[in-house]
Amino acid sequence: MSDSVSLSIGSLVTAQYKTGEYIGEVVEQSSPSKAAVQILAVVKHPSQGDLHNPMNPNVPFFHQRRALAFREIALMPLYTIQPYEGDVPDYKTSLDRSLQEEMDAMKQSPYKEWAERCLEELVLLKQDYGLV
Repeated sequence: MSDSVSLSIGSLVTAQYKTGEYIGEVVEQSSPSKAAVQILAVVKHPSQGDLHNPMNPNVPFFHQRRALAFREIALMPLYTIQPYEGDVPDYKTSLDRSLQEEMDAMKQSPYKEWAERCLEELVLLKQDYGLV
């Protein structure tokens, strides 16, 4: 969505926040470049690790990134927002699916050390989310 497009409050959208992607509802267009989106479902679980040193497990701080919570409101850049049509999946079901997809991708990654470190964090998140 271009920065010049005005969003309607209540519009369903997909939006990217950092390394995750979500389905949500626009609650406010807070600036010319961002909109406040209330999270309703997870499309892609956020990536783990140090984004400045991708695929490197041996960094001083290996980031664990949680998915945004159900009904959490986040400021999303307008260029990441697209209209969404269709049924909104259940949040917990979408969180579980997106987490499993991320875990499956790590199992297929050619960067074994990094992928193993990511899987460790994802397993901890799965437990923390109550999905075990």
